[in-house]
Parts: sequence; C-alpha cells; structure tokens
Amino acid sequence: MLRRGKVRDVYDIGEDLLLIVATDRISAFDTILEPGIPGKGIILTQMSNFWFERFSDTWVNHLVETDFEQFPPELRRFPELRDRSVIAKKCDVIPVECVARGYLIGSGWKDYQAEGTVCGIELPKGLRMADALPEPIFTPATKAETGHDENIDFETVANLVGEETATTLRDMTLSLYSRASKLALERGIIIADTKIEVGLLDGRLVWIDEALTPDSSRFWPLESYRPGVSPPSFDKQYVRDYLETTGWDKVSPAPPLPEDVVAGTAARYREAWERLTKRLEV
Repeated sequence: MLRRGKVRDVYDIGEDLLLIVATDRISAFDTILEPGIPGKGIILTQMSNFWFERFSDTWVNHLVETDFEQFPPELRRFPELRDRSVIAKKCDVIPVECVARGYLIGSGWKDYQAEGTVCGIELPKGLRMADALPEPIFTPATKAETGHDENIDFETVANLVGEETATTLRDMTLSLYSRASKLALERGIIIADTKIEVGLLDGRLVWIDEALTPDSSRFWPLESYRPGVSPPSFDKQYVRDYLETTGWDKVSPAPPLPEDVVAGTAARYREAWERLTKRLEV
C-alpha cells in the first residue's frame, strides 16, 4: 500500500498507475470513526466518476479505468474492489485544497463572524449563517497530512505555486462549482461549497482524488433550506452534529456511532447519489 488515508487506500500498481480504493470508513474532526458506513465507498467512487465524466470535455482528470471488468487479471481476483475502486494516473499533487463557496457556513461563517472576511475576501455586512453569497468565492486551504487544513488567501497560493497557476486553480474551481451547482439545483440539491484537488502530469493541471461527493462538499436539500440556521444535509454533517451531542473532547478515542446514526448517514449518502445522478442502483 502506498498510502492509507482517512477514507481511501492507494496502491502503486506500476507503469505510473495507482489503484485508488474508497473504503466505508468515515471521519469527522480528523478522527476515523467506528463503525463504517455500509456502501459509502461505492457511492463516493461512483459519484466521483459521474462528475469526472460529465466535465471531461473541459477538465482533464486522473482516471484511466473505472470498469472493474477491464482491470488487470491480478486485480479482478479481488471482487471486493468492484465499484469502489478506480485505476488512475500518478500525478504530482499541488499542496493546496481548492475550495469554492457559494454559501456562508462552516469555517467560512466563523471567519466572517470574527473579521467580516473569508480568506481575505471582504463580504457584505449583515450576512446570516447559510446565506447565499453575492457570488461564489475561491477560499483555498493548506493540505494538511494531519490535523486541520487552514484557510489561506489567494496571495499565499500564488507564493506557493506561482501567480499563473494560482489564477488557473481559482478559475477552474469556480467554473466547476458553477456548472455543478446549476445541475444540482435542478435536481433539488444546493451545493453550499466543495473542494477539489489538482495535480500536475507532464506540466499539465489534472483534476484528481474525488469529485463533488458528500465527503468533499456540503449538500443541502433545496426544499428545506432556510438562511439563518444550519440546514439539514446529505453529507457527514449529520455525523458531526451527533458527535457534538456526546460530550466527546475530540482528542480521546471517539465514541462508537450508534446504529441509527450509521443507518441515517447511509441513507443520506444514497439519497444524494440518487437525486444528483437520477440512478437508483450503485
């Protein structure tokens, strides 16, 4: 195994290729929780494939093969890989989380309350929690191997990767968010924010990792959205909200997730998949 992340396991399979496996693990507050969410890895993989394919005419992505039946014979010996794994190109990862926000929530809301800005971008006064922003904004963050990512401003990104690359990352992220948000809204989901990761392959920027999943985005049901309060969601905010009620100090081992929280989380992931893709099976 090349790398074990909070959710994905990555294997080097030679010839500049990776096998990326999305597990059923779930994390919150930088901690992997127990038990996992049944079927979660399949939904994450298939939803990412849906978005990668939909925007493949505009943005190069890292995918080489998504059909398990076309995997090399030595990998097809492991049926547990079906539907939850892809073969992808190796890329040099750019050390920036590219985040687009269309609504004021999460760390952006906290920053706004404290300073009236998000990642150095000044916002109008008087905005409420979960308010739609006048226009989507690019709010990058550092990529932390451990602990929390930290919000940074555009100038810091430019210092890290150069002005031209930083501008391309910003424009790409906002364009992706705009197109995806429009489609999602037509299908009853608000994408409040999302993060994408980008790599370099032969000097070209490549969209990598995952694409607009409930793990990398905030998905809100349109019919129950109300500004001023934290909306219900189709993402793992449901798990975070449960953990906040337990008295857990976020340092010691996390309490196990009860059956109803596991089932409720699984149902939310599946509903997001069904609404966005209009497919009933994964």
